[in-house]
Formats: sequence, structure tokens, C-alpha cells
Amino acid sequence: MGLQVGIVGLPNAGKTTLFNLLTRGQAEVAGYSFSTIDPNLGMVEVPDERLKVLAHILSPPQVVPATVEFVDVAGLVKGASRGEGLGNQFLSVIRSVDLVLEVIRFFRDERVPHVMETVDPQRDREIIDLELILSDLEIAEKRWEKVRDLAKKVKDERIKGEEELLAKCLAFLRQGVPLRRVPLTPEEREMLKPYQFITIKPLVYVANLDEREESKERFVDAQREMAQEGAVLLPVFSRLEEELRDFSEEERKVFLQEFDIEDTGLSLVVKTAYHLLNLITFYTFGDKELRARELLRGSKAPQAAGKVHSDMEKGFIKAEVIHFADLVAAGSLEKARQSGYLHQEGRDYEIQDGDLVHFRFVPPH
Repeated sequence: MGLQVGIVGLPNAGKTTLFNLLTRGQAEVAGYSFSTIDPNLGMVEVPDERLKVLAHILSPPQVVPATVEFVDVAGLVKGASRGEGLGNQFLSVIRSVDLVLEVIRFFRDERVPHVMETVDPQRDREIIDLELILSDLEIAEKRWEKVRDLAKKVKDERIKGEEELLAKCLAFLRQGVPLRRVPLTPEEREMLKPYQFITIKPLVYVANLDEREESKERFVDAQREMAQEGAVLLPVFSRLEEELRDFSEEERKVFLQEFDIEDTGLSLVVKTAYHLLNLITFYTFGDKELRARELLRGSKAPQAAGKVHSDMEKGFIKAEVIHFADLVAAGSLEKARQSGYLHQEGRDYEIQDGDLVHFRFVPPH
């Protein structure tokens, strides 16, 4: 399964417009609150120029790109964590995603009223951030009470450790600090996984801009402030890009450059998501297909084989590897093999971004 990204924000911030832009979807967009009741789901191919080059060189029967699924939930309002504006049921939808996009309105449009009446990105951001924290706080408090009572009855080091870890998380949440900013060991993060806390997930803020100067000025100010705290703020012109969706890729690029837009919303979001989640892309090639796959940076060859099939990881023998740049330099797989670019690696080999890999394994009996 590919990457899954949840989209949150206040009503009328442009979440569904962004969703349609990212997925080329047709979800309903309306100028009133809660026009999105059921979550919008959309699968999109990860932009990948290397995959196109590999397909040209290898001429596979089928080319399968990596994918990202976007989940657009109804707009959250103040009190969403307590169920205001249908908020609680929608927060539960994004607990399983890998990364959260928080859309903040930077544009002014009299046809689309702001739920808070005025455009104020900092205020809007604080409302959503607090609701996400309060939602996690409620879950953490309930679980901590149960574990605390259990720890009194059962002498178990793991239960005691869970109680202490939840108490640590609660101390930060009660101060309004998201769990992603809490110093946690890899073991502690693993222990917290079943709770699906939203604020422990990587968060990317999306500034939904229009072409007006005041919108861009707000963005520059906000970006300066947020950079000081290490937050990521991406500029996206959702409405403008969506209006250009039927243009050719080349025409769209030229038009966007006139507005000093360096990259499309989808490309910006995917690149940032891969960076924050520490993901790389590797490729597998066989008789049936060439496929791009995402992988946690630092993963060894057997783990990468498991991305193809669990049997491959269990029965792993070796990996035949050639890097993208070496294959391009050779011009073909056969010439790459003759030039010594194709190398065989064992269990300890760390898969690199851009590796083309063929796994050898012992199939199960």
C-alpha cells in the first residue's frame, strides 16, 4: 500500500479544492461550511521522471508508479475535538494516515465567506492545531487511566512503562505541545503506534493563496515566523492550478511561471512528504512489469524484498542491483551488465534511492 495523506483545515479554507487539484478529482466544492460530509478519497500517481526514463530504456510490458492516497475530511471548527461541527467523527478518519496536510486560508474571496469572518492565517492555524492536540489528549487520558489502574493490580514492567510513557505524553499535550515535538525513543514511538495519535504524525501546512499581492504578503510573513519553529509551510495556488488542469503540462508550467510558481502543488506535497517521512524510491523490474516503490531510508535488501512480497523477505537469497544513473549511462541493461554496473548484494546491503533491484529468493514449500 502506498503513502496515505490526510487533509484538514477550517471550513472554506480550500481543502476540497486542494484535494481536487492533487487528485484531479471532482469532489463537490461549495461556498458554505460542511459541504464535505463523507470523506473524499483519491489515489494519485507519484510524479517520477526517473520512472519514465527507465520505461524508455527497459520497454517493460507494464509500468506501475508509486501512489499516494489523499483523504479530505470535513472542515474542523473550534470545539471539533468535543464533537462541534461533526468534528470528532472526521478526526477519527485521519488517525490512520501517514502524514497530515493542514490547509490554511490566505486568500480573500467575498463569494466564499470565512467561518471566522476575517482572513487571519495565524488564528486559523492555532484553532486547528489546538483541536488536534485536544483530540489526542482525550485519548491519552482515557488510556492512561486504564493502564494506571491495571499497573496497580498487575506487576508487569511493560504495563508500568506504558503508564510512564502516557504520563510523559500527557504532560506535553496539556501544555499544548503536539507529540511530534516530544523527545521519544524509537521504542517509545513503537509503543504509541496502536493509539494512532494525530499530533505525532508529520505535519505540513499548506498556504492556500490567490494571485493578489496581499495574499503573497501574508505568506511571506507567515513563512518567516513558522521557519523559526521548524514548521513547513508550502505555497499552493489551488484555485489557479485547478483552472489550468485541462491545459497541457508544458502550457501549465509556462503559465504558472508567470506567477512565480516554481512547482505544482502535487509535486511540492509529495517531495515534502517523502522528505519528512524519510522515504526513498527504488524500482523492481521483471518479465511482467517495472514498478516504483517507496521505502524507508536505511532499509536493508530483505526489507525491500518484503515490499514486493512477504515470501521474498523470508526466503531472501540476494539482490541484483543497478543504480538508475549507471543504467542511463550504459544505455541498456545488457550493456550495464557487460560494464560491471550490475552488482550482487546480500542481506546487509542498504537500498539506495534510485536503485533498480531484482530479488532472488527461495519460494515457500
